[in-house]
Amino acid sequence: MAETQDGAPRRARPMAPHLQIYRWKITMAASITHRITGVGLGIGTLLLTCWLLALAGGPQAYDGIQGFLGSWFGRLLMFGFTWALMYHMCNGIRHLVWDTGRGFEPATADKSAMAVIGGSVLLTIIAWVLAYAMGGNG
Repeated sequence: MAETQDGAPRRARPMAPHLQIYRWKITMAASITHRITGVGLGIGTLLLTCWLLALAGGPQAYDGIQGFLGSWFGRLLMFGFTWALMYHMCNGIRHLVWDTGRGFEPATADKSAMAVIGGSVLLTIIAWVLAYAMGGNG
């Protein structure tokens, strides 16, 4: 057994648990996804800022960014941004419920995680269908 600086025997310290120890659960995926979508929202907000600056910069600048956002890749980015926004909002509501002290039971937490995932997908599809129905087809 190793010794400390003062010569006392060093006790074995427990290892911190990690993903190889834990069994994968939907609540873990929801937590990790919440963090990832938070980063995505930050990046998407920078893209939105670029769009607003181009709008203020005149027709040539606006046409450039609008050409990018109108491409398949730009629309894919905007779809992902919309989903991240909806997911983060739904999961934020879930956390607000948790702040009241409710919803911590494992079965309830699993169901609410599934509701967040399903609800965010549904809200994203509704938002895009409405956008295209209102004439936002590029």
